[in-house]
Amino acid sequence: RITAPLGHAGATAALLALSAGAACCGAWATRAAVVRVALRLLAVGIAVAAAAIGSAVGCVACAVVLACSLAAGRMPRGVGIAGLGAAAGVVAGLGWLVLSPCVPDGLAASLEGRLTAHRVQLWRDALELLRADVVWGAGPGRFGALSRAAAGAPVPDGRPHSALWQQAAEQGVVGVVLLGAAFGWVLYRLWRSPRPTPVVLTAGAALTALAVIAAVGNALSFTAVSVGAGLLAGLATSRPLADDGALSARAARVPSDAAGP
Repeated sequence: RITAPLGHAGATAALLALSAGAACCGAWATRAAVVRVALRLLAVGIAVAAAAIGSAVGCVACAVVLACSLAAGRMPRGVGIAGLGAAAGVVAGLGWLVLSPCVPDGLAASLEGRLTAHRVQLWRDALELLRADVVWGAGPGRFGALSRAAAGAPVPDGRPHSALWQQAAEQGVVGVVLLGAAFGWVLYRLWRSPRPTPVVLTAGAALTALAVIAAVGNALSFTAVSVGAGLLAGLATSRPLADDGALSARAARVPSDAAGP
């Protein structure tokens, strides 16, 4: 049963996955063997810490990120990026599938049992709000006031515990398209990044783990998670400092060369 992503546990799992991804990126980026081993041991330690504090989702996410990082050294960049995009798409599709009337009752009951009935009811309320205004939705921040399931929760927080369903309910199809475009743009920038492929794919795995957690939880509602994701994406897509130094040195030589005798 996926109960951990409700509340702060989802943000904790997301931060653990991002931390493990950052450690693995550092391991691939460094040239010192000792530092590389130390950073990979740090990633393993983060996964162990996740299990120790009771974050099963965080532990699994860290383990997946670590496994993807180890496999990134032998994987073509395009294939890896496509696989990450497909994985995020499948999880997002399951969120819609569980509410589809075309799904067999047995499969729907199985999915609902793992996602919890309360979360599925929140998603049903989000679907009703989407149907009321398909294009624009009910408006930002209005889900909590319009959802019966959210109002009846033991600790109401006004969210459907899914970034996708929150966008759908509050900002309609436009919001869903923009959310998907944002993730797609991150994957595109990773594909075009000047960083080494293992660093790029490791960061992509961590960000995809965040996307999966956010699809069934409210991790993106926490500022620390959004900032951590932006920092990791920025580090993985930025130009290496060595390249900046080479460009500066080349620019400094231009005036003297152009001056002539």
